[in-house]
Amino acid sequence: MSSILLAPPAVEPVTLADAKAFLRVAHDDDDDAIATLIAAARGHIEAQTRRALISQRWRLVRDAWPAGGHIAALPVPLVAIAAARVLDEDGAPQAIDLDAFTMDAAAAPAIIAFAPWSLAAPGRRTGGIEIDIDAGYGEEPGDVPEPLRQAIRLLTAHWYENRGLIAVGHAVAVLPVTVAALIAPYRVLSL
Repeated sequence: MSSILLAPPAVEPVTLADAKAFLRVAHDDDDDAIATLIAAARGHIEAQTRRALISQRWRLVRDAWPAGGHIAALPVPLVAIAAARVLDEDGAPQAIDLDAFTMDAAAAPAIIAFAPWSLAAPGRRTGGIEIDIDAGYGEEPGDVPEPLRQAIRLLTAHWYENRGLIAVGHAVAVLPVTVAALIAPYRVLSL
């Protein structure tokens, strides 16, 4: 069971100009470094919360249809099921009608429900089911909840200010307490 990123976000939840203003950086010398830190901070926040901040497409890969008739879908928020297929023994995809699925996008993790007896069994023993999902808060930075955007700003600033090598015994926390507090309500926990 895995999730594969197919289409990353087209923009970052925090713009370069916004991050530079937050950092109080007036020059352009560090633009590439700051842009890289923004992307890394977004990725870190997404991994910690198991959420897609800006619209993305993911592929959920499963070996078999769960007998219970539902698949937990991450990342959240789930927006839509874009495609579904089973692979035959030769690896050829067979499309599944999307009307066979219903989704509970409000759950975290989201739930994709189906009637397992009504779907074709995969011909491959591993990775025979692929479901492509769209997830994220929206296409624009302003669509992302402000606490998550602030967490990205703070983490970007933390990493920007601590770019040098760290001497032994003087480690810098990977996730500052303020960032952890901002993302805590958004974490999707495993049971």
